[in-house]
Amino acid sequence: MKKTSERKETLFRIIVAIVSGIILGAWNLLIRVLIILNFVYTAIKGKRHKGMADLCEYWNTELYKFVRYLTFVSNERPFPFSKVEKMSKFK
Repeated sequence: MKKTSERKETLFRIIVAIVSGIILGAWNLLIRVLIILNFVYTAIKGKRHKGMADLCEYWNTELYKFVRYLTFVSNERPFPFSKVEKMSKFK
């Protein structure tokens, strides 16, 4: 029974890789824009924009979970198969 469940989980990782990969790839484009905007904002205002930094941290966390899941380090599924969360706080 355990072999069957491991096999199913392995095959499901293919679906997760495709769906989450597409979403994270599109999200990556937004993050690149936010990086540039945050550089400009910080250069002008002299401080980072908390909202942009927080959104980037959500992406960092989901990308980390994605890689850990696909490399079989963890069984915690990335977005959209789990709740979106972030690992660290804005400092």
